[in-house]
Amino acid sequence: MSTLPVCQTLLLELHNGVLHITLNRPDSRNAMSLQMVGELRAVLTAVHEDRTVRALVIGGAGGHFCAGGDIKDMAHAHVQGPTACRELNRAFGTLLQAVQHAPQVVITVLQGAVLGGGLGLACVSDVALADHQAQFGLPETSLGLLPAQIAPFVVQRIGLTQARRLALTAARFDGTQAKRIGLVHFVEHDAQALAERLEEVLAHVLCCAPEANARTKQLLLASAGQPADALLDEAAGWFSDAVTGAEGVEGTQAFVQKRKPGWAL
Repeated sequence: MSTLPVCQTLLLELHNGVLHITLNRPDSRNAMSLQMVGELRAVLTAVHEDRTVRALVIGGAGGHFCAGGDIKDMAHAHVQGPTACRELNRAFGTLLQAVQHAPQVVITVLQGAVLGGGLGLACVSDVALADHQAQFGLPETSLGLLPAQIAPFVVQRIGLTQARRLALTAARFDGTQAKRIGLVHFVEHDAQALAERLEEVLAHVLCCAPEANARTKQLLLASAGQPADALLDEAAGWFSDAVTGAEGVEGTQAFVQKRKPGWAL
């Protein structure tokens, strides 16, 4: 049996072979801080070899899944310089790779904000369930930034054509649209229906042999091809250039000041 780490940004509940992981920064709509990234990676490491843990269910506290990266962390990294910006960005890509390759079945329960890094997490889950009113989007370019670590996983999930449209317009879309483009598998109209769908999916997962599932997931991912370390490393450099450049500074300041950036019409 795994020993789970003590977490400050996550709530953990292990029951009948299912580990429920709740992103727990509701005051920031569960924005993905560097601390949360580290804690999620620690949890994944702790259960990686434990086949008694059959599924990981990732949700968010306070009615939201995840509103993306933490602006405070970005501001702190900006002060430290380009290397810190690059390392901050690359850490999230490493987390996405870890979730993608978790031997357990990863299920995301998507409500409220599913933006930026939150959308990235949805893209690396094996089964995604969404509320019909959940709000999805890749807002990075509207902030003068790049979805640097997320983009390869989004392309893998929904294809290049849809990924280009969403990333280059920063358009918001709901759960119904997310299902239409293949980002999520099930859409429900209320919390009760979402809970019932989760129980149904888990019942199917628990009918499958855990090691067979782990090997099958490995086979499927190998068949589809994976975002390479080299690409994510390079993308982190591009992110650093963006966040420390004129557009990134203007975009993030405009976000904090709740105004339109200078380029917005």
